Amino acid sequence: MNRTRIKCCGMTRVEDARLAAELGADAIGVVITARSKRRVDLAQARAIVAAMPPFVATVALLMDDSAETVRAVIEQVRPDLLQFHGAESDAWCAQFGRPFLKAVAMGEGAAALPRLREYPRAAGLLLDGHGLGEPGGSGKAFDWSLMPTDLAQPLLLAGGLHAGNVGEAIRAARPWAVDVASGIESAPGIKDADRMAAFIAAVRAADAT
Repeated sequence: MNRTRIKCCGMTRVEDARLAAELGADAIGVVITARSKRRVDLAQARAIVAAMPPFVATVALLMDDSAETVRAVIEQVRPDLLQFHGAESDAWCAQFGRPFLKAVAMGEGAAALPRLREYPRAAGLLLDGHGLGEPGGSGKAFDWSLMPTDLAQPLLLAGGLHAGNVGEAIRAARPWAVDVASGIESAPGIKDADRMAAFIAAVRAADAT
């Protein structure tokens, strides 16, 4: 049975992150960039990351932030992975010597596909439904049939996912992982326990079939 990994992103409260881990999420994300409505400061991010049990990965999301900001995140938050959502180049992302995910905006459809080959040093590529230059967490989906099958890196599917459609998304796109934020929330950054449990259960049900 293939096991689709699950990342619950946009955590702003320690209790939400702990619940995600208890429910079976493989990773949680904290958003550092000032451009997001789910932004947390470094102290909040550090508390959330410190609360995670072993084997649950932590990801810090940035978007066109300064190198100084990224270094502060690495030193103070100590996430397992960095995630870059902006116009950062492969070389720029790699300069910090840390594993990173690169988000690629798929809002323009097939025209976005060539950009997936511009990040050979990324540990994984996150295909999100928002438009080029927009922050993630928009709740917008893209055409899942565009998910390529010939890239060496693991692909993460994001954008508009929730318990009601994630099974269909997994069957259509066969991603390494799914990434959810707005689909498990009652308000931006505030996670809903029932929606989170339903989302994770729906992923496991899709894996089983």
